[in-house]
Amino acid sequence: MKATQEKLKLQLQEALGAAFGADYAESDPILVPASNPKFGDYQANVALSLAKQLGQQPRAIAQKIVDKLDLVGICKPPEIAGPGFINLKLETDYLVAQLKAIQTDPRLGVPPAKNPKRVIVDYPSPNIAKEMHVGHLRSAIIGDCLSRIVEFMGHEVLRVSHVGDWGTPFGMLIAHLEETYPEALNTTETLNLGDLSSFYREAKKRFDADEDFRKAAHQAVVKLQAGDEKTLLAWKIVCQLSSRAYQVIYDLLGLAPFIERGESFYNTLLPEVLEELDKQGLLVENQGAKCVFLEGFTNREGEPLPLIVQKSDGGYNYAATDLAAIRYRVQVEKVQRVIYPVGAEQKNHFAQIFQVGRKAGWITDDTEFVHTPFGLILGEDGQKLKTRSGEAVRLQDLFDGAIAHARTDLEHRLKEDEREETEEFIAHVALLVGISAVKYADLSQNRTSNYIFSYEKMLALKGNTAPYMLYAYVRTQGISREGNIDYDKLRADAPIILQEEVELTLAKHLLQLDEVLSEVEKDLLPNRLCEYLYQLSQKFNQFFENCPVLKSEEPVRTSRLILCDVTARTLKLGLSLLGIKVLERM
Repeated sequence: MKATQEKLKLQLQEALGAAFGADYAESDPILVPASNPKFGDYQANVALSLAKQLGQQPRAIAQKIVDKLDLVGICKPPEIAGPGFINLKLETDYLVAQLKAIQTDPRLGVPPAKNPKRVIVDYPSPNIAKEMHVGHLRSAIIGDCLSRIVEFMGHEVLRVSHVGDWGTPFGMLIAHLEETYPEALNTTETLNLGDLSSFYREAKKRFDADEDFRKAAHQAVVKLQAGDEKTLLAWKIVCQLSSRAYQVIYDLLGLAPFIERGESFYNTLLPEVLEELDKQGLLVENQGAKCVFLEGFTNREGEPLPLIVQKSDGGYNYAATDLAAIRYRVQVEKVQRVIYPVGAEQKNHFAQIFQVGRKAGWITDDTEFVHTPFGLILGEDGQKLKTRSGEAVRLQDLFDGAIAHARTDLEHRLKEDEREETEEFIAHVALLVGISAVKYADLSQNRTSNYIFSYEKMLALKGNTAPYMLYAYVRTQGISREGNIDYDKLRADAPIILQEEVELTLAKHLLQLDEVLSEVEKDLLPNRLCEYLYQLSQKFNQFFENCPVLKSEEPVRTSRLILCDVTARTLKLGLSLLGIKVLERM
């Protein structure tokens, strides 16, 4: 329907030009979907915005516009309402034609980008040697979803996980590994994730309490940066163990494959970054550290706040690595857009590195670097979600809980319905529903907000939840099984008949997918797609309850089957863009 909206805007602009002169043909008609179905499908309020400029009453302006409008074949005669709104209601025949067009379109009417871009989505980017916990969840889920949508819209997407695999903490880990697990330097099979997680805490405890160990850790960093073979081997072991453990989580989440590129990748590029900033006169030495002073950032005393690029001891921090990544992505990977799904607490950091990137000339008007912040996941007490001991909840434990709750709910329903299913069916459904519920609960929130994590709410069969969406899809498949219908063989030339109000409502909503995805591509808010799918499920369920499908006479029967088919394909596509697979039965 985006094309329809653009067509209506063009017609309104032509009517403005005809009514008030060519200068007004460039005015924005401010056309929006009507908030209430009784107003029609779209509402234009251009008359109100021009009232002062033209010195006329808005209703009089609206009437002159309507008199010049030619919307035959698209809309019913326009109506003027309130102070001067122009209400437009699409013709049923026009809706049928649009629906027929998407019925045979594998993209369901969503056009690919006319000017595709090269885009990087930077996720999930955990820190090596630390077990993935609830704090890593949103970056992984949101990043995967955004990359799927942007890619579907026709852009080339590079998924890059910028993992923390370098710096002072690794000296600590390497020193502890060499002393405690010397045999690990010959094999990676002696440690597992549990050992590694405990190992990190042990190393940190020694680092904080033992001066000699702290010196050994610092020496290990020096050796690592100098390329010492034995030290590099220990570093690689830690990285490989972590990557192997993370992959278990990535597989559970069903994340699309991505490039794992650690901070170490940029290590040799850091001197070049420093040299380039220095040549441009951006680098300032401050208390031995090399910094870039920024506009709009001050300390508590109101003094300019610098971004440290190289520390006084000659070491680099993650700001330097992020700047190197910006430079590399523009100059080598030739990207036009980079999306960072990272927590809102990093807002200032990204504002700072983006400002330096612009000052250095790496970020230009032709490149968009955007931080897409997200809020926290909270427990029922409104505080950060933690275990009873006060630690962040492990992602594996969180997923296991979701799967277990989904299984309990499924077994309860099977018992109530006196249904018998195989263990394989129960395990598969519980796994898919459990993981989908976690992902959808996250994506259905405005990403900038905090939300409370609740298995009970996210697994509910009613409301804006994954199980509700999945059940709507299952209903469409149930119709095809009951009637032995192959949706793929429905005649492309079969008539679509929209007689009932619920049929018209469903058809109009199906035609809005392209508008919704276009909005998400721009504002990077996946909850818009979730809301669209939720409303689609509601509208389909109303259609299902009020319009017999298999028991209807032809040609209404086939027409309603087509509505079921397009609904099923829209739900399947929409959920896949959220990273959620559908089920044929639940």
